[in-house]
Amino acid sequence: MSATTQSPTASESRIPSKAARLLGDRRLPVGVTALLFLVMYGVGLGRYQFYGFAEPQVFLNLFIDNGYLLVAAVGVTFVILSGGIDLSVGSMIGFTTMFTAWLVERQGLPIVIVIPMALAVGAFGGFLMGYVIHNFEIQPFIVTLAGLFLFRGLCLVISKESISIGDASVSSMAQAQVSLGVGFVSIGAIVSLVVLAVAFYVLHYTRFGRRVYAIGGNEQSAMLMGLPQGGTKIAVYTVSGFCSALAGLLFTLYIQSGDPLHATGMELDAIAAVVIGGTLLTGGSGYVVGTLFGVLVLGLIKSIIQFEGTLSSWWTKIATGVLLCAFILVQRFMTTRKKT
Repeated sequence: MSATTQSPTASESRIPSKAARLLGDRRLPVGVTALLFLVMYGVGLGRYQFYGFAEPQVFLNLFIDNGYLLVAAVGVTFVILSGGIDLSVGSMIGFTTMFTAWLVERQGLPIVIVIPMALAVGAFGGFLMGYVIHNFEIQPFIVTLAGLFLFRGLCLVISKESISIGDASVSSMAQAQVSLGVGFVSIGAIVSLVVLAVAFYVLHYTRFGRRVYAIGGNEQSAMLMGLPQGGTKIAVYTVSGFCSALAGLLFTLYIQSGDPLHATGMELDAIAAVVIGGTLLTGGSGYVVGTLFGVLVLGLIKSIIQFEGTLSSWWTKIATGVLLCAFILVQRFMTTRKKT
């Protein structure tokens, strides 16, 4: 009796191919993060419905309280997409708060003059780090780590004590609200969403954005294609420095003071938001919209812990660490599947 081998039917052969395409879809991590946010928000609605969690303002507060982090994370998204890393973000934010407070309170300069000065300093700092990384071929981790210490040290050079800002124009900007009918948002929230929209357009509809993805995906291939690697890398870190300075200005409006210890470790929060948002740490894959959901997830964790009332704020760090490990494992699984 001869054994016959049955070939799989067309419908059976399509099942694994569909699964493979789904696992290889670059949009999958963003979808997972968005789904995670919706599930967490649904849990909050069910658990704290009698404590005001269902109020629209609670959702809007996620943008108000995390606008500065979203701007910083957008800048980090550019860097990570290009295959780099930026550890100077938190120190740049802290330096910007000190620089702004010192110029406004100690030197008497109006905030409208201080804002472009602070943004210029941040962009120039990012430019210098990008220049050193490219021209001296030093690892971004080392260069930006040096930037971390440099800008944190400059904070202490300005002042070892906190500088409160009592300027009327700064206070009016900080307290300004834009009504949306169901609630309100701050200027910082609006600025962060504008930055997000601009970043989305630049990354997906400009040559510069395509170069960022190409260099992060395969630097050697990008070089063979004749893409300007040096200029793109320097520009990416300049964008990150600019976004960090802008985040520092928004953080200054949020707390209305400058302090040498402000934003300590915030670079890790920004990187975590980017990774949780689905951007590969190796570069070349990810979406800035995912970064938005990553920031919202981190902000929602804080809100849930506050509504719970019995948990320490350190649970925010624990939850962030768990999510970060989980998404890194997902990224590892996806990249392994692509290779096979």
